[in-house]
Amino acid sequence: MKPENLVARLQAALGAGVRSVILYGSAAAGDHAGKRSDYNILVVAEPLGARELMALSKPALEWRKAGNPLPLFFTMERLQRSADVFPIELMDIAESHRVLYGEDVLDRIEIRPENLRLILEHQLKSSLIQLREGLLLTEGKPGKVVDLMIDSLSTVLVLFRASLRLYESPVPARKMDALRSLGRHIRFDETVFAVIDDLKEGRARGRDIDAVEVFERYLRNVELVVDAVDAHVHGNPVS
Repeated sequence: MKPENLVARLQAALGAGVRSVILYGSAAAGDHAGKRSDYNILVVAEPLGARELMALSKPALEWRKAGNPLPLFFTMERLQRSADVFPIELMDIAESHRVLYGEDVLDRIEIRPENLRLILEHQLKSSLIQLREGLLLTEGKPGKVVDLMIDSLSTVLVLFRASLRLYESPVPARKMDALRSLGRHIRFDETVFAVIDDLKEGRARGRDIDAVEVFERYLRNVELVVDAVDAHVHGNPVS
């Protein structure tokens, strides 16, 4: 199912209650990788109570069965009031999106820099914990280590792009372009991320690498970025 098909189904389900339907993520940023990527959708509707959600459930579930995440559903007021807790996501959506239907509601979202710094620091440090815990669960089995790196890469690169916002604006929409730009501000080895991206996109095979050695480099360089951002946020930049 294409995004345009979803719009028609949402309108059929809720009529004039659908205020805006927005495509965001890799497809809007030009990073879409065919079957390896999905379509991310934001829907603003008024009102959005239990009856409206029940009416929207059929097209939403059809969308998920087609291999996409469930759309994000908000009222306009709730979306505006979420900017303090979802600054990374909303800034990314605001910079790389395409309006499929209705108004561009992102123009009305205000994100404060201090909220970005707080959430970014928390999520970066959480990502380190998740990587360490993930490695424990692999028991060092190469195939599982490769899967862990592939599965975590997108989130790590999203956080790196958000980190770049502390140093420059606007930031590149493509995650790997943002990674290279971040390298101008923080010293770390970009090549290990390219190795994992090649694995993710099928340009390389897990059996051709030393998975644990690559993971060690991956973890070490994530730590370098986390430490640099932490120092920057607290007023003691690391070069």
